[in-house]
Amino acid sequence: MNNLIKKILEANVYDVAVETPLDFAPLLSKRFTSKIYLKREDLQPVFSFKIRGAYNKIRQLSDAAKKNGVVTASAGNHAQGVALAASRLGIKSTIVMGENTPVIKVNAVSALGARVILSGDSYDQAADVAKALSIEKGFTYIHPFDDEDVIAGQGTIGVEMLRQYTGALSAIFVPVGGGGLISGIGAYVKYLRPEVSIIGVESEGSACLWAALEKGRRVTLKAEDLDQFVDGTAVRQVGKKTYSIASKCVDEVIRVTVDEICAAIKDIYEENRIISEPSGALAVAGLKKYIERGHSGETLFAIVSGANVNFDRLRHISERTEIGEQRELLLSVTIPEKPGSFKQFCKAIGKRNITEFNYRFANKKQARVLVGVQISGGPAGRNRLIESLSKRYEVTDLSSNEVAVLHVRHMVGGRAGVQNEKLFRFEFPEKPGALLTFLEVLGEQYNISMFHYRNHGAAYGRVLVGIQVPDREMANFMKDLKKVGYRFWDETANPAYELFLVD
Repeated sequence: MNNLIKKILEANVYDVAVETPLDFAPLLSKRFTSKIYLKREDLQPVFSFKIRGAYNKIRQLSDAAKKNGVVTASAGNHAQGVALAASRLGIKSTIVMGENTPVIKVNAVSALGARVILSGDSYDQAADVAKALSIEKGFTYIHPFDDEDVIAGQGTIGVEMLRQYTGALSAIFVPVGGGGLISGIGAYVKYLRPEVSIIGVESEGSACLWAALEKGRRVTLKAEDLDQFVDGTAVRQVGKKTYSIASKCVDEVIRVTVDEICAAIKDIYEENRIISEPSGALAVAGLKKYIERGHSGETLFAIVSGANVNFDRLRHISERTEIGEQRELLLSVTIPEKPGSFKQFCKAIGKRNITEFNYRFANKKQARVLVGVQISGGPAGRNRLIESLSKRYEVTDLSSNEVAVLHVRHMVGGRAGVQNEKLFRFEFPEKPGALLTFLEVLGEQYNISMFHYRNHGAAYGRVLVGIQVPDREMANFMKDLKKVGYRFWDETANPAYELFLVD
């Protein structure tokens, strides 16, 4: 550990990186009765902290290695960090990205002078290609996190924070992917200020450090279970070096939901008028959860790690923000199918803002309404409204239902009586031929009765599909689905489907 501290102190990243401010967050501080500061790594030249580690690694290469060039695999911030660092040092760089990488990211890396190769459907496949190129061409492979020089570069953030604020400090919240950032910050801060808690924050769908600390060893998350919404930290396994360091200096890992992350993006926007990427808002989401457990009144830091967000994703983020803050309820309510019932329902809701209202005819006696309602008072306000409505109506809370939030609230049309219909939710890679691959595997023996697709500007599109499959053929159908290779969920028993899309 002492050798790493020495490397951090010797790290010279400021030929290309900048010392970012540690900004007091007055709105969050007042709201949570705490002193909250945001470390603004979104202000780096590539809008992410990744430039620090990449530059620190590349600048120390031998002359021979610099002449040969560098290679890495990344579809995000590390790619831009390597490309800019290599460009500033006059070194050739090659970046391998998955074939489903959004064009905006490919263009951003190319504009920094790197050669981009598109290969594979995942980070792991792209990394295999990059490592093969390093052997074949003699390139130096720049690991995104599991390298001491990269970790040391990220550790300069810890040096800056302790220099920028010398008062009492309770905890620092750090987003976690492969562990390079939290290892660098944690090692340095614990060395000088062991009383300060180092708290990692991960998305529930990609919590590889949390899983490793629970097991006492590194674990590999299943590819089909990995949530790609927080793509900047969607890593299946924490690094060997980073786990060794993190296991000694990380006090806790907090897991947060997609909705909580979206709410944190809004919080950061309201503080600084910048739009963080999902992984960049992880630390704020974790900080809020920590305070809500009874830690108000403390001084807390959160790392805003990056702001490389595709514009197309903002719609999806905005939709989920209100639910994440528990400021919106999405409810299914069954009302009488008769004149005046809509008016009576609105009276029951009271003077609250209705964010959306979708009507579906159920039968001659009943209608089902999918309604979004803004609420105040947090969980207590939420429960009061549900309890009040439940006295008069049949009510189902769909606020956390992925099918309802991602698809049903955006679909038009009525309920359909389709025989043997099964409902599945998919993540399709955003690349040419993805739908054709799906259809070719399924062949012509299954009829698609419903199809709803949404693009959120990410590497994966969300798809809801109704397929007619007799029960006796389900075993073979499931085998065919697994051949497609896309992540999927069986949603046939989902209440949103049963309430709004089938008879």
